[in-house]
Amino acid sequence: MSGPDRTTAGGAPLLEMHGIVKTFPGVRALDGVDLDVRAGEVHCLLGQNGAGKSTLIKVLAGAHQPDAGRITWRGEEVRLASPQAAMGLGIATIYQELDLVSGLTVADNIFLGREQSRFGITRPAVANRAAAELLARLGHPEIRPTAEVGSLPAASQQMVSIARALSQDAKLIVMDEPSAVLDNEEVERLFAVVRDLTAHDVAVVYISHRLEEIRQIGDRITVLKDGSTVATGLPACETETREVITLMTGRTIEYVFPERRSEVARDEAPLLEVEGLGLRGSFGDVSFVVRPGEILGLAGLVGAGRSEILETVFGARRATTGTVRVGGKKLRNGDVGSTVAAGVGLAPEERKSQALLLGDSVYRNISISSLARFARAGFLARGAERTAAQELTRSLDVRPADVDREVRTLSGGNQQKVVLARWLLRNCRVLLLDEPTRGVDVGARSEIYALVRDLADRGVAVVVVSSEIPEVLGLADRVLVIADGAVVAEERADALDEHRVLDLVMEGTAHRGTPVVTMQHEGDVA
Repeated sequence: MSGPDRTTAGGAPLLEMHGIVKTFPGVRALDGVDLDVRAGEVHCLLGQNGAGKSTLIKVLAGAHQPDAGRITWRGEEVRLASPQAAMGLGIATIYQELDLVSGLTVADNIFLGREQSRFGITRPAVANRAAAELLARLGHPEIRPTAEVGSLPAASQQMVSIARALSQDAKLIVMDEPSAVLDNEEVERLFAVVRDLTAHDVAVVYISHRLEEIRQIGDRITVLKDGSTVATGLPACETETREVITLMTGRTIEYVFPERRSEVARDEAPLLEVEGLGLRGSFGDVSFVVRPGEILGLAGLVGAGRSEILETVFGARRATTGTVRVGGKKLRNGDVGSTVAAGVGLAPEERKSQALLLGDSVYRNISISSLARFARAGFLARGAERTAAQELTRSLDVRPADVDREVRTLSGGNQQKVVLARWLLRNCRVLLLDEPTRGVDVGARSEIYALVRDLADRGVAVVVVSSEIPEVLGLADRVLVIADGAVVAEERADALDEHRVLDLVMEGTAHRGTPVVTMQHEGDVA
């Protein structure tokens, strides 16, 4: 959907960034980037991880100062010396990792640092009314201003962040991967909010790795590659996805998944056996097996219980019912240590908060689950630790190739490779992957797909959860469809398509509580 070509008075863009340069020690993150944004448009900023998108929006937000270049706002050159300076002009940024404060209410978060007060006395009732008005404008009157923000689902938290931007009288809102944690219905509601904002002449800079969204919501596209602008002002509705991918990567990449094995040996003993597994309030009576060399996909909507199933198998949650066996041996319920010792690894959905030590080195993030391997007389042999990490980062093409670098400085795709390298170092027999390509660009996706298939070909049993149904169907050998915490169907991946999976999810949700008929194959446990 392409919007009108709105500009500010006199025809000048609302925002112009010319020749923006930003250098960090050893890295030229931005090398003369150009961007212009018009009032009332959705301008999509695209590029692979590491292309410079995050650095550019931090310059725009006043969090980084450029080394060269100039920024104009409403035709006048400005210096965004701090986030407060950017906010003062009407520039608000909603980062992928939302910067809300758990423990505070919705209203407190919306007006944080700008508390509603009179004569030095805060006025919660005034703040609550103002917050309710903002949330109603966004079409979400059900979000209570007095609710603790940490108790809200991801979609509601995102609306709180947008309400905070509006409370600052924002004229330009940057949205960094806003749909990453949303299901299809929530994405449509987000799009409705974005369209309402642009109808009121608010400009939106929209960053997403989901290229299919760009045509739906965007007006114009700017593409970054290696810190430079390779294309700008492309019409979103007319630019083919293949062209965008070629601009982003410098080569043509199709969403082609690695070739599956011709057949997983059905007579081979399962590596992972899950029987009657349940977690009160999340899912119940889940059973499946995964054999060596097999990739099992769990498909379903956000909130269906898929992540909870993986976390319970891994021992991060204590099961209410059921058993998990690896190599025929029963695992201790709710014991991550014994699960890891049995050869099971988990790459969780939120890698930054659940998997990585962001302030620590790449090599320590890789070795953290294998430290006993490097123990020498009570001390760590750091040389051996670094060497092992270097071998893995080379084989996985982690960039930059510096194992002493803080892992927080890597792009999303390279951070995900570090998580996978951790479990490769332990020679895991079973690998659980929760949203393995969330926030990962198209080039790194292809590399991760190839890596997962290579692991399966080596005999690892893999379980994959993804909100992108085409990803599950393209990568997995066999698929379990999950709805409302129950397995509603099981089938070979090549016998399903996206529409059929969604039909099964809807049918399963409608008939929740009645016996579910799963499609079994000889040798499988349903």
